[in-house]
Amino acid sequence: MKDNFSTQSEQYVKFRPTYPDELYQFLLPLVKTKDAAWDCGTGNGQVAQELSKHFKKVYATDISEKQIKNAIQRGNIFYKVESAERTSFPDKSFDLITVAQAIHWFDFDRFNKEVERTIKPNGVLAVIGYGLLSIDEDTVKIINWFYHEIVGPYWDKERKYVDEHYQTIPFPFKEIEPPKLYNTYEWTIEHLIGYVETWSAVQHYIKVNNQNPVDLVFKDLQQTWGINTAKTVKFPILLRIGKF
Repeated sequence: MKDNFSTQSEQYVKFRPTYPDELYQFLLPLVKTKDAAWDCGTGNGQVAQELSKHFKKVYATDISEKQIKNAIQRGNIFYKVESAERTSFPDKSFDLITVAQAIHWFDFDRFNKEVERTIKPNGVLAVIGYGLLSIDEDTVKIINWFYHEIVGPYWDKERKYVDEHYQTIPFPFKEIEPPKLYNTYEWTIEHLIGYVETWSAVQHYIKVNNQNPVDLVFKDLQQTWGINTAKTVKFPILLRIGKF
């Protein structure tokens, strides 16, 4: 699995979007018992934190030690630096397994086998993510041009699974149809820039060109955004639910 996020782990905590309450309101009733959950590819622990309110124990893994060092701490969250495809967990350990904005980096076949090994009977797998943000029409044009034309060649090939809303990942499980969900924020331009700078393609561009590509569109964004202005930013939530 690639580690594209250690270098900007502090920004990741500060600027990455979370998930709406409606997601958990749909997901949690599907899980019959709430003894243990595994949040795989936990990143900054945002999903693990929410699960810790409902499960006795939450195990959260990531290959990035820096991400875990910056993760949210709770008494019943247990962090480990481990790959998604090979863990130290016993068989039939978890009532719920979550993967948030990470599965596209995994070896699908090996991870699916690890899910089948570690999940309990009647357990639930939730593959979660979010798509490309939308704002007002003028800003979206700039963001889309930046996404496809400027940093487009610098996206890892796995990014296509996010663009395809996780509908093309191998998912050999009994599936539950999820509702359509969105997350909505009021962001300043500073938050938008901070978020875009966490993109792995932006970091790849910087490494190759020794220049921040956001500088190429910053003035245009300022012009469309305005001064001291907050704008509504909307993310579509990606969701695949497997029941065992």
